[in-house]
Amino acid sequence: MGDVPLFSIRGVSKDFPDGFIRGRVNRVLQGIDLDIGEGECLLVAGSNGSGKTILMKIIAGLMEPSAGEVLFRGRPLSGGTDSLRSSLGLVFQDADAQILGETVAEDAAFGPRNLGLSREQAAERADAALKALAIADKRDFPPRRLSGGEKRRLAVAGVIAMGCSAVIMDEPFANLDWPGVVHVLEVIRDLKAGGKTVIILTHELEKVLAFVDRLVILHQGILREDGTPEAVLDRLKPEYGVRNPLHRYVSIRDCSWLG
Repeated sequence: MGDVPLFSIRGVSKDFPDGFIRGRVNRVLQGIDLDIGEGECLLVAGSNGSGKTILMKIIAGLMEPSAGEVLFRGRPLSGGTDSLRSSLGLVFQDADAQILGETVAEDAAFGPRNLGLSREQAAERADAALKALAIADKRDFPPRRLSGGEKRRLAVAGVIAMGCSAVIMDEPFANLDWPGVVHVLEVIRDLKAGGKTVIILTHELEKVLAFVDRLVILHQGILREDGTPEAVLDRLKPEYGVRNPLHRYVSIRDCSWLG
């Protein structure tokens, strides 16, 4: 990890207008302070409605905070996100929402083409990414024929083809069967081994905790805990709505569905 964090989040809050009372706001994030290092695998956990997805969108420059700021490699996101676009890739909970190509290969090449690469360069990057994600044999398939786990692999392939050094995965195990979960875990393992920064947002700790360097707990829009997985689980409170997997597993090393 470098001396300057990849992301520095300082005093970030987010308000939305109340849908029922005029002039009133709902605060969904409150005073978030968080550094994310280069090459770190960070798990952001919290129950539904804790603010995980809103935080992801603010980190990615897709949404402005109501207060505070986000620095990307020491520079404010508000100053422009061109370098961020080529450095950070998002894998949304609904993989279908980010599939744009008529074929698997075309979809993997969409991101590089959008960054200005030639058709040949984009195709070369897409082919390499599909091989890395073990779905090159389906390059000519329509994406709708892929399984849920394969669609998430395709989303990550598009990120890799763009040359992104960091990936955010929002609820990556949602609505997946066991083989799908295993596919996604293999992707996370390989991204980490390749030195990528991986930010995982989920409440399903037992599936992925063995791979992460840090665990952050969000509850009601407030960052409640931040530290090593062992230390955070030792302080975990029931009201956070996050299951402690050590009630079922012997150690954190066992918290993986890869076996």
